Amino acid sequence: MLQTYTKEYANILSQHLPLSTEELQSQITLAPENIAGDFAFPCFQLAKTLGKSPLEISKELEGKLKTNQLFEKFVATGPYLNAFISSQQLANDILSEIQTKKADYGKGDPTNKQILIEGRNANTHKALHIGHLRNILVSESLARIIAYAGNEVVSVCYPGDIGAHVAKWIWYYLNFYEGELPENNFTQRVGDIYTKATLKVDENPDQYKADIAELQKKLEDGDPELQKVWKETRELCLKDFVRILNELWSTKIDKRYFESEVEQLGIEIVKKMLADGIAEHSQGAVAINLEDYKLGRFLLLKSTGASLYSTKDIALAYKKREDYPNYDASIYVVGSEQIHHFEQLFKTLEIIGFDPSKLKHLAYGLLDLKEGKMSSRAGNVILYETFRDQLLQKANEMMAERNISAEEKTETAKAIAFGAMKFQILLQDSEKKILFDEETALSFEGETGPYIQYTYARIASIIKKSIPLMKGEDSQSESGGSNDLDYTLLNTEEDKKLLLQIAKLPEEVQKAAQGYKPNYVARFCLDTAQLFNSYYHNHKIIDETNPELSKARLALSQTVQQVLKNGLELLSIDVVESM
Repeated sequence: MLQTYTKEYANILSQHLPLSTEELQSQITLAPENIAGDFAFPCFQLAKTLGKSPLEISKELEGKLKTNQLFEKFVATGPYLNAFISSQQLANDILSEIQTKKADYGKGDPTNKQILIEGRNANTHKALHIGHLRNILVSESLARIIAYAGNEVVSVCYPGDIGAHVAKWIWYYLNFYEGELPENNFTQRVGDIYTKATLKVDENPDQYKADIAELQKKLEDGDPELQKVWKETRELCLKDFVRILNELWSTKIDKRYFESEVEQLGIEIVKKMLADGIAEHSQGAVAINLEDYKLGRFLLLKSTGASLYSTKDIALAYKKREDYPNYDASIYVVGSEQIHHFEQLFKTLEIIGFDPSKLKHLAYGLLDLKEGKMSSRAGNVILYETFRDQLLQKANEMMAERNISAEEKTETAKAIAFGAMKFQILLQDSEKKILFDEETALSFEGETGPYIQYTYARIASIIKKSIPLMKGEDSQSESGGSNDLDYTLLNTEEDKKLLLQIAKLPEEVQKAAQGYKPNYVARFCLDTAQLFNSYYHNHKIIDETNPELSKARLALSQTVQQVLKNGLELLSIDVVESM
């Protein structure tokens, strides 16, 4: 929607300037807060071309440009020429489009692009803790945003179901574990076993590390007994992961690759690299020398012949391309501590003839405890279930005194708890670390999910209260829509700011999809909620003495509500009708 306005402004400018509509449009922005106007055109770049100062250019343009149905005036403000859009036309365009498209407002046209998004990669035989949440939530919201922007998304999962951590777990389980394994909430017990295994190794590291390495080699070579234990416990882990993903409202995973499935292919590729002289023996192991690219040496096989992450990641790239030969991008949502690994991986793939130009490592910072960095090895983690239950308990306490039914309290508390969890994680740029603060996240004030959910519920309450007033109006439906709204009544600066804000959603979706940044959508939702609450405090939405004005403001409020719902859906956050 905003692009329609900037294009029209650029068309008007192009009649008086030696630049194309496209060049001019790229320079037009929404006017800054401290400058009067709706759209600003800076004249700095024209100074050299026209041989005049930016102030002279803006003043001359002010006298030349003619108003039309969309733009009611043009005003030179220093080096900027600012356009004022017609409130009536703005309201008519935006409210009509949102009321027509509803849940589809903000959705992009089909691009025919296929994007692979690999995420939700929690390893089997380890506990799922809050550190995994960022991977799960960034992957999920990114999949939703990129699909909403018009692309075909293939959600890929790549669990680490083999390797040193699995060998250590099975070693401890077979030699030291006593008792039965639970079928429910299995990953909680898994994490406890892994921590005990780590502590056990510390008692006799030389002997136990050798024992684990031997077990790992036997497992990879297909030892039947070890394979049986591995498959049974892996299945219990996967079952638990699916339960948790469903609880977080995750969309379906289109394709699951296992490290165990690509391991042999990876070993074969590395052996060929060795035969071709691309890789070399290095202290008994196999590596590729990337020092000419300032990337050091990339280990590809252990001295025992066992695989590494690198071995399997090389094969995974080939496997993805085999299954989806026409993909336009393959995104790896993996923590920032693996940046160097992916630099080495992509360069290695390039050297062996695999074009890495469509591969993208989307790094994200760690989610830390206030006490410091979490570690599965040390057992210093908060399990997902523990974290979830803490948030649910606090949310239920917050709902205890609310004047709603018990069932509504339970459902609302759940929505608030998960909304708090998701929004605080997704609001941050994925590249930055997060120190999660439960008290802040659950607050109904500030930059939080519950604040936006409360804004949505506030609008729902306003619309509900408006029904008796509007029942006498023939053109007004109970939902707040209207066929003959008087758009001239939405003529204050606050009306215009709110209209221009909700018009941003389509552009914000595209920016988030192209930049792989869900935080753009989160910030948009927050800014929209803040603007509406300011509007609500400064303007009476329902005015019994002025039904026509009430109808117009209710229509505006309802479109804000729809836009908030659309945005939160892209973040996998539920809305609530009452709080």
